[in-house]
Amino acid sequence: MSYPPPPEALTIAVYDNHTHLEIADGDQPLDYREQLDRASAVGVRAVVQVGTDVETSRWSAEIASREPRVLAAVAIHPNETPELEARGELDDALAVIDELAARPRVRAIGETGLDFFRTGEDGRDAQQRAFEAHIEIAKRHGLALQIHDRDAHDEVVETLLRVGAPERTVFHCFSGDEELARICSANGWFMSFAGTVTFKNAKKLRAALEVVPRNLLLIETDAPYLTPTPYRGRPNSSYLMPYTLRSMAETLETDPSMLATQIVSNTELVYGSWEHEPVQAV
Repeated sequence: MSYPPPPEALTIAVYDNHTHLEIADGDQPLDYREQLDRASAVGVRAVVQVGTDVETSRWSAEIASREPRVLAAVAIHPNETPELEARGELDDALAVIDELAARPRVRAIGETGLDFFRTGEDGRDAQQRAFEAHIEIAKRHGLALQIHDRDAHDEVVETLLRVGAPERTVFHCFSGDEELARICSANGWFMSFAGTVTFKNAKKLRAALEVVPRNLLLIETDAPYLTPTPYRGRPNSSYLMPYTLRSMAETLETDPSMLATQIVSNTELVYGSWEHEPVQAV
């Protein structure tokens, strides 16, 4: 499958707060630099590059250290934790994440959380232990937390309330209903919407979007996954995010530029400025 054509550029440039630049996709995979260049051309000014294991977390921290349009998030994805636990390697992997968390331009711990869709009951203890360890790392380093929550809404909320959520907590690729949106809102947790909110069958997700306070709203691609309508099923990239933003603005009956302005403010509140720490000379 080929990458879709670029959308009309946004008037107010926004941030993609969750993407995976290292994953090659499509018939002609795009180098991360080309993805960032395409994004810049349509009003997506910068991204948070997200790790899912030791290797991709190291890569994310390294790219962020020398690319001014990238900040990094580092973590062990919940679906990776059961096998690491079984091999006796989970603690070592978490120690690497703790070390990377101290690197310049690493601004979040993620994606971490619970996934009961792809992991059976025998792997849930490892997921839970790793989730709580990631929460502790985020709080100790003063970083934001990016949560992966799939078919585990109640358990994720229970964990956050029991151990104490970091000051800046983000439900990445929000997949809940109005009830979860209200719980997140009451606790000051940010909700990030991806291309799924544009899907025809996502009525419950759009209903949840409508009750999210604007000051807790973020946007992402989760590229190369979750390509927005009208290109669902084709490879995704940060340059396609304007489709999602305009769809969200339509649902919220607001001007896309006004929504973009709010999202920019929210994103910088969560992750800080992309210009705050200088990149290394290449």
